[in-house]
Amino acid sequence: MLFMHEVHSVSGEHEHEFEAAYRDGWLKLLAQDDDARLLWYLNHAHGSGVSYRVVTITAVRDGAAYERLAGRLRRGDLLDWSRAVGGLRHDVQGKMLVPVYWSPLQEVDLATVPTDGSEHELSLYMEDTGWPSAPLDDYIRFWDEEYFRNMRAMPPEHSILEIEACFQVAHGTHVRPEAILMQKIVNYGLLLNLISEPEEYDPDVWPGRYMHRGLRYRDQWESRLLRTSTWSPRY
Repeated sequence: MLFMHEVHSVSGEHEHEFEAAYRDGWLKLLAQDDDARLLWYLNHAHGSGVSYRVVTITAVRDGAAYERLAGRLRRGDLLDWSRAVGGLRHDVQGKMLVPVYWSPLQEVDLATVPTDGSEHELSLYMEDTGWPSAPLDDYIRFWDEEYFRNMRAMPPEHSILEIEACFQVAHGTHVRPEAILMQKIVNYGLLLNLISEPEEYDPDVWPGRYMHRGLRYRDQWESRLLRTSTWSPRY
């Protein structure tokens, strides 16, 4: 399964039109066949980065399904939608992702993904993108052994994040090496402590051990706070 990740630089005066175009257009037009479904529609939280950025992640069944989807966008029933959406944003950066071997999200039953735009409560995600100096496979294994397993074993009352997915860039589709963590924030109070307290980590005790050992693999990453829309299929 493939996951199409897009970062949209939306025109501020058209942000509501842009969201409506995805809710009433992309979400429902994809439901006309079994090739793809929109999973996440996420707004970059104001005050945490560049303004009017939207992240969308669309699940695509396989390479053949992506070829058909691309054909619909170039010369088929999605062409008019694509042209209209292009007028509501400044640009879009896309990449194709595949799940790493330990990612909780591996496959998606596309038939079960909501496509009716029904509303629900909001939630926040932390999306971490890392660019390792070490080989990508070593970095992904390090994330598994030193981060994912420890996060999964943590008592719920001490958990800030729930790791829902981890992706790497499909070969030839974007910057390499790069890997992405999709993490739902489950405790806002603990998140505030993480942001407000100084980063003084004990290298012999987790999570300090993870932070210090991580320098063997990378010292460059980006964290984005993303807020789901009220109708995002995953939230």
